[in-house]
Amino acid sequence: MSTTEKQASPVLIPALAITVMVVALLQTVVIPVLADIGKALNASSSAVGWTVTANLLAAAVLTPILGRLGDVRGRRPVLLGILLVVAAGSLLAALTTSLPLLILARILQGASFGLFPLAIGVLRDELPAQRLTGAMAVVSGTLGIGGGIGLVLTGLLTRDGGDYHRIFWLSLAVTLVSLVLAAVTVPKHGPAGGGKIDWLGGGVLGAGLVLLLLPLSQGHEWGWASPATIGCLVASVIVFALWIVIERRVDEPLVLPSLLANRPFMITNAAGLLIGVAMFVSFLGVSGFVQAPSEVGYGFSASVLAASSVYLLPGALAGVVVAPIGGRLVHRFGGRFTLILASLVGAVGFTFIAVLHTASWQLILGVLFINSAVSLGYAAMPALIVDEVRPDQTGVANSVNSIARSVGSSLASAVVITLLSSQLLPIGLPKESSYVIAFVIGAVGLTLSAVIVAVGLPRPGSRVDTRTALEIEQERATSLAAEWSTVNGR
Repeated sequence: MSTTEKQASPVLIPALAITVMVVALLQTVVIPVLADIGKALNASSSAVGWTVTANLLAAAVLTPILGRLGDVRGRRPVLLGILLVVAAGSLLAALTTSLPLLILARILQGASFGLFPLAIGVLRDELPAQRLTGAMAVVSGTLGIGGGIGLVLTGLLTRDGGDYHRIFWLSLAVTLVSLVLAAVTVPKHGPAGGGKIDWLGGGVLGAGLVLLLLPLSQGHEWGWASPATIGCLVASVIVFALWIVIERRVDEPLVLPSLLANRPFMITNAAGLLIGVAMFVSFLGVSGFVQAPSEVGYGFSASVLAASSVYLLPGALAGVVVAPIGGRLVHRFGGRFTLILASLVGAVGFTFIAVLHTASWQLILGVLFINSAVSLGYAAMPALIVDEVRPDQTGVANSVNSIARSVGSSLASAVVITLLSSQLLPIGLPKESSYVIAFVIGAVGLTLSAVIVAVGLPRPGSRVDTRTALEIEQERATSLAAEWSTVNGR
């Protein structure tokens, strides 16, 4: 059977889009209610902050392992297993009144980050080439819109003093719907590529990511010049170096060393990190700005619900519209062009709100540009990554991209929190200039993304294939054999 003859369920793409939306929803819904959780559980803000930090650390450790597990053992069983774990975490969070158990629940929910690379792998396995780019764009675009939708639902569920447990019941419901859809639509194929899982490499990589992300998440509490912060960052560099040595020596590494030396792959992930920065700068900066009381000279005295529904929802809806357009742009002009366009559009949005932010429409318009840019960027990156990796490396390669975005989000959170807490008005609120600096950082980051993509990625058609005829035939034979095994459920 040729690639063009592949047949997939007509609801596979929307089912995977909803499944991937769980990732963004779970990442953001808890943030607006951290203060409510602290009051309900009689816990300090730093203690409650671990519900976010633990989730992020679990995601960093689990995502590459889960991506590779899907490559080796098959996407469907791993995807369904993740959804079951996430459902268990959501149920525990909805029932518990204990902070340690809530943190445990958030660790279980951290497995959700593995859903995105698995979803991209399923699309690559099941769809013909002419539909793949658009499908990846739609599914990837839900990462940019899920967070905005989650914030609106959080505002609705917790308005007028609503119990914060409601957001976890919502998480459970969405996860169960995704579980049913995935069970019905994802085909029961066997392992995608076979092979072994590099548990040692995965463990060392996870340790390095924890040592990197922990100080980024806790630096504002520990102090950026504290021995703990500096020690963790230095240790992360050492552990990453050790990981590279390990990956070069094992027979079946978690991430092929050739990928780490692949310039387009690494440039795409660098852009992913910067887009991750932009998304969280926008979310944290705009949310805080519009909720500031107008009496201080800026802000609009918005409630959590108003901040979500009035200021962030239009951008989220724009992301829904832009995602399929991004797929068409990738198909017509290539991922490089689309990623550059996304970065420039987002930079314009950040520059606009850095200069103009005295009226509500200005913030709404700026967020619309930024969210559209994020959606375009998410549409472009999977296509660029898939072009650089073998089918049996699709899951782990997209896991690396997910990690890059997570590191970017953590970095943005650290920078924004530090900015907003370092320059305060006499009444204890951040100065307007702190928000302006945050928006400028978003603009600079996306401009840098456009530059490195323009310089670092080859133009379509400009790459010279250096493989020999024998190597091309061997790779073609391997690809056809893998496809035949997949079609026959082996």
